[in-house]
Amino acid sequence: MTDARSLAFDVLDAVLTRHRPLEQAFEAHPALSGLEGRDRAFARNLVATALRRRGQLDALVTAFLKKPPRGKGRVVVRILELGLVQLLFFQTPPHAAVSTALDLAERKGVGGLKNLINGILRRADREAGALLAAQDAARLNTPDWLWGSWEKAYGPAGARAIAQAHLAEPPLDLAMKADGEEWAATLGGSVLPTGGVRLPTTREITGLPGFRDGAWWVQDAAAQLPARLLGDVAGQTVVDLCAAPGGKTAQLAAAGASVIAVDLSRHRLARLEENLARLDLTAETVAADARSWTPGRAVDAVLLDAPCTATGTIRRHPDIPWAKQPADPARLAAVQADLIAAAGRMLQPGGRLVFATCSLQPQEGEAHLAAQRDGSLALDSITADEVPGMADSVNSDGSLRTLPCQWADRGGLDGFFIARFRRV
Repeated sequence: MTDARSLAFDVLDAVLTRHRPLEQAFEAHPALSGLEGRDRAFARNLVATALRRRGQLDALVTAFLKKPPRGKGRVVVRILELGLVQLLFFQTPPHAAVSTALDLAERKGVGGLKNLINGILRRADREAGALLAAQDAARLNTPDWLWGSWEKAYGPAGARAIAQAHLAEPPLDLAMKADGEEWAATLGGSVLPTGGVRLPTTREITGLPGFRDGAWWVQDAAAQLPARLLGDVAGQTVVDLCAAPGGKTAQLAAAGASVIAVDLSRHRLARLEENLARLDLTAETVAADARSWTPGRAVDAVLLDAPCTATGTIRRHPDIPWAKQPADPARLAAVQADLIAAAGRMLQPGGRLVFATCSLQPQEGEAHLAAQRDGSLALDSITADEVPGMADSVNSDGSLRTLPCQWADRGGLDGFFIARFRRV
């Protein structure tokens, strides 16, 4: 039988050694369905915190475990990491954190090393507080290449503020089919200036009021902006490129648009269709490469939330810093440029394109503005009154850049770059 900590061990190891995305590794674990909701939430939080604090944990394990045991080192390190998370960040009573770590050692075939694990965790309980206080958490938990890129783009203070924001568990944001005031009261949340509802902590969503009725869906406040910036789409034909899992498709359909949702993955489109069915919304779905697919006739608007490194979503996906590589932004920027060109060809004259990436890397955002040289697309400036409460996010050129450290008093938001164009 797999318990929550054993599952967390497997998922953490899959992320760090086989480079599987956290959510994919978690959802694919065969023992997940056998855990109660509370244990599932604990296991996911355990893994997420181990990834969010990976730099600090690595420094502590290195300090305490001078020489990993031959052949079993990786297993011992993972057990220590999970034990340290409970001791230092969950404030689990020491006897419970140590006892469960020793049980895990038996389950994972390193029972002969329990004395070593016990000794290190007992020592950590005595000494790690002082070591933690001396650590630069924001810097340690950010890979060098990301820190350097953010310093260059946002300055030293900006890079530190972004990295610091990544250390906190994010709130849960909901996009609403109708006015959010009533649902905010029902769910114990607050209405954001941009119209969504924010709940203070992440929780199991399927049991919340309104989920089965299709009154709302989960979507970060920043992710709700691109569809809003297309303006009034009622009665218009809108193509949503790279559409899955469907939050933006749902926004457009709820606003009265006739939506064609295009995604390369048939599997991901199936999830989009399930979400739309729950929300009682409809859209045409197409499994195709958006770079070569055409709608058959010019359309009123295109929404392109392009594939990217997703470094703007590290708060929600703490595996990203350890999964991405320095060459990824440039590689994905080339794909994004092709998608922008393809999206522009789909538009009728005067039609609108909103391009967005959930990346903090300028190659995947601001650099695309300078690259629009063929004259077919003209930048259509975003104004502050279109994004209530986010005037500081509007750039002087009329594009929009959100950062995780913004809205700090409300719990932050994802990092996005958004630009709007019109077909000339």
